[in-house]
Amino acid sequence: MALSVDSSWPRWQWRIRDGLLQSPSEATPLLSQEKGRQSYNLMRQRVVFPNNSICHRDWAKISRRYPGNRICTTKYTLLTFLPQNLFEQFHRWANLYFLFLVILNWIPSMEVFHREITMLPLAIVLFTIMVKDGMEDFRKHRFDREINCSNIQIYERKEQSYVQKCWKDVRVGDFIQMQCNEIIPADILLLFSSDPSGICHLETANLDGETNLKQRRVVKGFSQQDVQFEPECFCNTIVCEKPNNHLNKFKGYMEHPDQTRTGFSSESLLLRGCTIRNTEVAVGIVIYAGHETKAMLNNSGPRYKRSKIERRMNTDIFFCIGLLFFMCLIGAIGHSLWNGTFEEHPPFDVPDAEGSFLPLALGGFYMFLTMIILLQVLIPISLYVSIELVKLGQVFFLHNDLDLYDEESDLSIQCRALNITEDLGQIQYIFSDKTGTLTENKMVFRRCTIMGSEYSHQENAKRLETPKELDSDSEEWTQQQFLSFPARWSQGLATRRSQGGAHPLRRCQSARLPIQGHCRQRSVGRCDSSPPPVAFSSSIEKDVTPDKNLLTKVQDAALWLENLSDTRPAEPSLSAASSIADFFLALTICNSVVVSTTTEPRQRVTMPPSTKTLGTSLEKIQQLFHKLKLSSLSHSFSSTAPSDADLGESVGTNMPTTDSEEKDDVSVSSDGYSTDGGYRSSTWDQGDSLRSGSDASSEEVLEAPGFGLASPELCYEAESPDEAALVHAAQAYSFTLLSRTPEQVTVRLPRGTCLTFDVLCTLGFDSVRKRMSVVVRHPLTGEIIVYTKGADSVIMDLLEDPACATDTDVEKELRKIQARTQKHLDLYARDGLRTLCIAKKVISEENFQRWAGFWREAEASLENRDELLMQTAQHLENQLTLLGATGIEDRLQEGVPDTISALREAGIQLWVLTGDKQETAVNIAYSCRLLDQTGTVYSINTENQETCESTLNSALEEVKQFHGPQKPDHKLFGFHLPFKTTPPASGAAAPEVGLVIDGKTLSAIFQGKLEKKFLELTQYCQSVLCCRSTPLQKSMIVKLVRDKLSVMTLSIGDGANDVSMIQAADIGVGISGQEGMQAVMSSDFAISRFRHLKKLLLVHGHWCYSRLARMAVYYFYKNVCYVNLLFWYQFFCGFSGSTMIDYWQMIFFNLFFTSLPPLVFGILDKDISAETLLALPELYKSGQNSECYNLLTFWISIVDAFYQSFVCFFIPYLTYKDSDIDVFTFGTPINTISLITILLHQAMEMKTWTVIHGLVLAGSFLMYFVVSLIYNATCVTCNSPTNPYWVMEGQLSDPTFYLICFLTPAAALLPRYFFLSLQGTYRKSLISKAQKIDKLPMDKRDLEIQSWKSRQRPAPVPGGAQPSHRPVTPVPEQDLGASSPGSSSPPKRERKEDRVLHGERDSRDHARGEPHSGDPSAKLSSGAHLLGPSRTTASGAYSGRQTDAHWPSSRGSHRRSQSSLTI
Repeated sequence: MALSVDSSWPRWQWRIRDGLLQSPSEATPLLSQEKGRQSYNLMRQRVVFPNNSICHRDWAKISRRYPGNRICTTKYTLLTFLPQNLFEQFHRWANLYFLFLVILNWIPSMEVFHREITMLPLAIVLFTIMVKDGMEDFRKHRFDREINCSNIQIYERKEQSYVQKCWKDVRVGDFIQMQCNEIIPADILLLFSSDPSGICHLETANLDGETNLKQRRVVKGFSQQDVQFEPECFCNTIVCEKPNNHLNKFKGYMEHPDQTRTGFSSESLLLRGCTIRNTEVAVGIVIYAGHETKAMLNNSGPRYKRSKIERRMNTDIFFCIGLLFFMCLIGAIGHSLWNGTFEEHPPFDVPDAEGSFLPLALGGFYMFLTMIILLQVLIPISLYVSIELVKLGQVFFLHNDLDLYDEESDLSIQCRALNITEDLGQIQYIFSDKTGTLTENKMVFRRCTIMGSEYSHQENAKRLETPKELDSDSEEWTQQQFLSFPARWSQGLATRRSQGGAHPLRRCQSARLPIQGHCRQRSVGRCDSSPPPVAFSSSIEKDVTPDKNLLTKVQDAALWLENLSDTRPAEPSLSAASSIADFFLALTICNSVVVSTTTEPRQRVTMPPSTKTLGTSLEKIQQLFHKLKLSSLSHSFSSTAPSDADLGESVGTNMPTTDSEEKDDVSVSSDGYSTDGGYRSSTWDQGDSLRSGSDASSEEVLEAPGFGLASPELCYEAESPDEAALVHAAQAYSFTLLSRTPEQVTVRLPRGTCLTFDVLCTLGFDSVRKRMSVVVRHPLTGEIIVYTKGADSVIMDLLEDPACATDTDVEKELRKIQARTQKHLDLYARDGLRTLCIAKKVISEENFQRWAGFWREAEASLENRDELLMQTAQHLENQLTLLGATGIEDRLQEGVPDTISALREAGIQLWVLTGDKQETAVNIAYSCRLLDQTGTVYSINTENQETCESTLNSALEEVKQFHGPQKPDHKLFGFHLPFKTTPPASGAAAPEVGLVIDGKTLSAIFQGKLEKKFLELTQYCQSVLCCRSTPLQKSMIVKLVRDKLSVMTLSIGDGANDVSMIQAADIGVGISGQEGMQAVMSSDFAISRFRHLKKLLLVHGHWCYSRLARMAVYYFYKNVCYVNLLFWYQFFCGFSGSTMIDYWQMIFFNLFFTSLPPLVFGILDKDISAETLLALPELYKSGQNSECYNLLTFWISIVDAFYQSFVCFFIPYLTYKDSDIDVFTFGTPINTISLITILLHQAMEMKTWTVIHGLVLAGSFLMYFVVSLIYNATCVTCNSPTNPYWVMEGQLSDPTFYLICFLTPAAALLPRYFFLSLQGTYRKSLISKAQKIDKLPMDKRDLEIQSWKSRQRPAPVPGGAQPSHRPVTPVPEQDLGASSPGSSSPPKRERKEDRVLHGERDSRDHARGEPHSGDPSAKLSSGAHLLGPSRTTASGAYSGRQTDAHWPSSRGSHRRSQSSLTI
């Protein structure tokens, strides 16, 4: 087996010779030359030896250090279950408290009840939770066993073949053979693929939920294998990084016997849990196994969070403990005083063995402990168990709500954190992502600009306005696409395929050729016979209506492209034909789209790739290696390093780059490929031969098309929706992507010609560079061309300086193209479109080979690999020639504007944190009603701390003039205060305020300690929009608001870049959308649509909070009321700690008689109907203000409990006073009366009455009498000497018993009933009003709701849509003229009022060659205000935009009135 490896070993030899490495490290060779044996450092790196005959001894030695592949997600074993579970349960201090009481009751001198009876309540609670935990853990155990026993083919050294074994038998270093549709058992380095190009396709749905295919490549040097992989011939050593949880990061190298090394990265790693697709056979070596795999390291499971109510409960339980100690202290003092009244020791005071009596003080202390045992029920131990059961019931109803189910994705809501459901009803701030959260993340091609000419695609815009008709028209339009051009359909594409090549299988085909119809297995234990839908391939994304003007020019571009084989221009050309050809070829090839058909395997070109030789490095890269202490490499190329001029001129203007951003800026996929050339900076050389990897003739390069009208439809499986939209747009103009391999890509041109391009190198997308590039060799001209696409903020900075052009006309043309393209980009962003720039660069063969030499060295390095690759890529991606730009629409999700409007009415402040361009985000904000058309919008963009501080001060001064100087507070001594500000003195309604801020300004705020002023300004804003923000900045903002304002926060997002923000909030909500499941896996709740958030919060959140809050208050009331009966009795028994109620009756009282009604109340009660809650969102404010459960409601319930217990005790006492009844005959009426009172109190709290409510209340009451009658009839000597025998039977025959059981509860509940009546009649709360509306008939209820909304609607701002003027001095005219023309605020359209504050200029000013405006420009003349009204619009590019006649607005969003503060 021949291996082609990189000759990178001399560099490491030089480093060792120069003494740069003195100790073993990850850069040290494993084979020591002096001793001839292996040496490695397992603390810094992982070393893997293959499990074969050659390396078996080393493998056996090293594999013992690594864990096996058996996984265990369970918490317990049979031996550890009991002690570990008890240990965890006693972490809850309430259980420790009751354990202390049980132990205390075992002391003879303090025994109140029977020892065994005292243990019963605690034992029942512990046993119930133990059973629940055991059942959950057993389910995990069964799932683990199923996974561990799954079958896989493992290479067996003794048998010299692959043997079927279980997953649990896999070890690090084993060779694994996998077939199509099999799940990968461990993290495996790919060494062989049946694909001739060394590609293996993965579906990562089990890992991140994405159904689109990912490409993984065989390690370099192993791809050209003509026969099956032979493990016995593999004698290399693998060195890589230690196990970590970074799914997309992996680096290492493979050391060969000759001590040469080959680097590899994550593109060669197959992750555990992924599924093999479209690949017949794949072989790899295990790198990480079991719990060290990346999937297991990311599987943290549901997180435990403490809800706000639980934190409130813990505080109130401390109050209950203080109350208990106070009551016990009264009992202890009373006992001592009562004993002091006896002149002699009473007969019941028994001395000890020595005949001595206890001192009064010690007796009082013992009585204090006895009273703790007696009154222990004051602490509601059953409350914790009841709350867990109630939350399970609430989650059940959440899961079964059809309104939260999405038919399209077949997903319902997921509750991953079961203990914070009630927090959904108390949210005050929502932090949302934009792309995929507010929008659908379905990218639709809308417009494009090519070499300064804009093509609006108006027909396509009209088609998108009627999405319901798209499905029916899609088939007809598909036929129209193929009929758009004259075609030469003469022969099929089958002639292009290699006859001997192996064809990977489609997803639904069998991995074993003789057996057809093998089912597709998504996960262990689940099979699906049908293939999954192709991602990003809905009709609205696939179908594009071409622009008529561009359609004609594409025909000329196709002719120009085909004529390249015959004639070549002698001078550089800026012709439209060449630019259009380059533009669409770039759209077709610069991606990682997997091509397949609906009926046949993926089409493939199996032509061998071009042979590439290593060259020398570049002078600048030598300096980089000096920085990184890699001096040996620079030494090796010192004699041949060229000057900078060999690769072209450097960039003329060095512009500051923007912050690294997240994926929702530009979703450019990695592993892309690109094509062809157009305008070139060098002249054509007609003497060059065609360079297509081999001596291919023109007939081999230009072939007939492969598809006619009857050919099967192509399927494009993309990694991101952006690249899928661009490929479908190119296909609409008949630039069709036919096949792709790592080395070649085939494109069919509009006239039917097929071109195959050699892919020389791919520079994948990353969030720092914000672009991707591919290097290809043109099949006709042989030129090497770099194609780049990425964010406009980056690409525009990398363009070739027009001043470097030799021809004056060319320089003017280039400047005109860049200026017009920038204008189109700005208008695209204003229209809410996502922008991408397309550029190219032609480089010489010599320069590319020198660059490629260092690129290979960087790939093979383990130290500073990322930095080396970054610097190398930046050296290639400069001096670019702009081709054009695209505008892609990310459509708003259905119901987003209504949802945001409802959430704002509910008093929730909504912040959008996105990495998108400011113009795009602002336009989307207006479309979804986040920003008000009639409101004032402050846009702050600066990176200077002093300027930022002055701007915040100025904005605060202005906004306080209209909203009052009072700063709104949210907390005061634990009470929530609503958002209120003092109205202005003029009495005019103040306009709503919005704030737009970018990532650079956020950095200045955090670094300059300006968080307090920033938060003060945001509290006056109805909404805040943070653009160009990084994932780290998102989480910092959430933490800042959550901690500094002490508010309840919710974060919602759909992508991996939202994970940190989701985890930082009190509640994290993930959207299972187009970007996979990483956000869902880190969230507390998962929904499929943003509109579901409306019902989740306004209805279920309100219900969950109201139920649990009132249930918690009821539990405190119930326990205090019942315990006080025993406390009042102590005043009549000498504080002796005795009881008048049988202890079994006391246990049954809490466990059975009064346990079910609170559970039903907490699960089923609805204070207000769902329809009313959705119609009146402001009802949600009751949860934000904690109206149901706060310090006031708690103490009111405690006082009410004392009163009711007082009545329930003393009315029977006065009734039976001076009678001769026994103690249990006196206690039974009290016990019965208290039960009736507590149940009726519960009935008064219930707002919803169903059959279940009535049955539970009546059943609890009847159960009491049935159990009491049976117990009193059978218990003859249960509690000697005071036995409850026949007590209940005797009471039922006494009329007095019925009389006091009727009168006493009425007297006890009369104050509460009177209070509730007054509250319902005169209280002005929103909840009470809504409850009245709920009781009305349907028609009257709708009328009342409409009347309510009309009263709640704020008064209009004077002057129509235009906000009132500020009484401030205008800014001098000369200062306005110095304002930034690159301001990111939208241009003036109608009745717009701009406020421009002079600060730092936008980065686009530098791109246009304008002088930099420093901080001194922010100074104003004395007496002038920083903010002032102005009727002028910023000059520059914006003035031209307003007069652009051919620019129709699809939304009309430019016509708005706003006030903008622009820095």
